[in-house]
Amino acid sequence: MDTRHRLKCQPKPRAPIGLATTVRAETVQHSSIPNWPQRVSFCPPGFAEDRYGECVSTKCAPGAHPLADLKQNERLAEYECLVKASFSNIVPTLKQIAALRLEADFETRAQEIARDRLGFDLDESVLANAWIAPLDMKKLYGSSVLKTFCKLAQEDVLQQDSSNEAEEVIRFFIDCGFHEVNVSACADGRLKGFINYILRLPQEAVPRHQFYAGALFDVEVNIKQWKATELRRFREGLPTTTDSGTRYLKIAAYHFSGSDPDHEGCLAHGSSDVKAKQEALDRLRAFSTAIENGFCCGASVATLLIGVDTDNDAIRIHVPDANGHMSLDCYIDNMALYQETAHLTKLEAQWKLNAVVEETARQFQRSAPETGMRRLIKQLLINNLSQIDYVCQYHNGRYADVGHAEWFISVGDGFEEVHLRNLAYFSFMQTLEESAADMDVGINIFTRLNIAKGLPVPVAIHYRYDNRVPGARERAVARCHRVKAAISARYPELMDKGLLVFGMSVQAEQSGSALETVSDNDQKNQAYRGL
Repeated sequence: MDTRHRLKCQPKPRAPIGLATTVRAETVQHSSIPNWPQRVSFCPPGFAEDRYGECVSTKCAPGAHPLADLKQNERLAEYECLVKASFSNIVPTLKQIAALRLEADFETRAQEIARDRLGFDLDESVLANAWIAPLDMKKLYGSSVLKTFCKLAQEDVLQQDSSNEAEEVIRFFIDCGFHEVNVSACADGRLKGFINYILRLPQEAVPRHQFYAGALFDVEVNIKQWKATELRRFREGLPTTTDSGTRYLKIAAYHFSGSDPDHEGCLAHGSSDVKAKQEALDRLRAFSTAIENGFCCGASVATLLIGVDTDNDAIRIHVPDANGHMSLDCYIDNMALYQETAHLTKLEAQWKLNAVVEETARQFQRSAPETGMRRLIKQLLINNLSQIDYVCQYHNGRYADVGHAEWFISVGDGFEEVHLRNLAYFSFMQTLEESAADMDVGINIFTRLNIAKGLPVPVAIHYRYDNRVPGARERAVARCHRVKAAISARYPELMDKGLLVFGMSVQAEQSGSALETVSDNDQKNQAYRGL
């Protein structure tokens, strides 16, 4: 795993926050070369060297924007530093352990080092065989990555009671006219922090969020989710009654790279920005049309398309017209908005945000969206301004790892815990047959990241179950085993070389439920009989 571009937990001294209140508009012009920086004393367009020799964005200044939440930025930076430090510690620790293989008390010392530096025990069977066979470092590495993630998830390192914040955001959604917000983003690891970081929303406020390669979400699955939400409204009147006039909002998020669009865009779309946003929009239209055609009484949903520049997490929001229709050309570029408003007072910036949706619609000779949608778009833009400022302050305005740098592949329903950029590539699946393309994209990514360096691909299989339903846990466990077997069969060469390492877990659907590790023999036979 490439650990060269991890967050610096102790950044070099910079100008005090608040002194750099203007944004430099000049741009450094250079020829287009992929994967910046390529060499010493070279910065991509829009960047210049600071006094420490690092490339710093000329488009933003740390702490400059009047609407940025600097306290939240500081808290999220501490969280990012803690999580990345936990993963970056794996390779040095395993190298230290490998050097002790022929020592008489190897097993004891290895476990002591692992507990001290990683916080968990290593696989005893691997250590026990080290005296007679080569130490299986591939298995130790893969299992250590997965155990590190599980440890962070179980400890809930971002532990804050966000229930009040989530309730406030849900009330805001309802006030905007949306009783539920469902998000589907690309499975690319650079969007793993889409909810928490890029949009600055609490996970509990967006209970339905899935990740698909290329943001090509499953329309039929989303129809079932819509049905479940509407049935609950009809039966329980939650979160709103059926006569309240609110709607279901579906958001799709594609991504692109501003500095290297031809190489570091969406792999599922061949790094084509045009293809990525067009196909995401097509899925939104298909979902909306399916609801309107399949259900009576004027059933309809609202849709929203968002693009993300993974270089700096700045978003583009495609503005719907009064009828909810979107155009690929009619969007608000939040990085441009950041630059336009960074030098303003807080009130002036708020006024500009209030008018930007109508201005954008007018510019493209389109009608403005309904009031609730305008309010939502404005709030998402404000939230993202803090993230732009965050990347400016803690990453010099552009992530060093503009490409893939994920640690593992997450398969199944996904984890609520530990959402962070480039932490994991996510493949939402119930069966491998349905999501083979997503899994192939993930293996392709990790072929370059890990396999080319002799490292295995850690795969975390995770499913949630409804503990109110008899036998649900056993069926979730069985699904873990079935998906593991299917993945193993699809990539036999990787399995034969020890280049796939699995970890399995299940979890109750209720938010905050404990993560339950599943072993290879954990009720396996019972689970299969329960299908």
